[in-house]
Amino acid sequence: MKTATISTPSIKLDALLKYAGFCGTGGEAKTVIQGGRVLVNGAVCVQRGKKIIPGDRVSLGGEEITVGAAPMEPPAGNP
Repeated sequence: MKTATISTPSIKLDALLKYAGFCGTGGEAKTVIQGGRVLVNGAVCVQRGKKIIPGDRVSLGGEEITVGAAPMEPPAGNP
């Protein structure tokens, strides 16, 4: 299983599909989501703007990724 690491608290489902390489374009992501081909945590999801957070599992066409969080960097100027 692959992991897609994000540096924000969440990412929209359509953006994740592009970022993770499941889809080449936003239009393609929209089509597969609205076609009911995407699973989020094991359930079909047709909301392309659904917020995906670290720990969520997203699958399409038999491939699955888990969303992970990037390590937090300390604020500049603090040891």
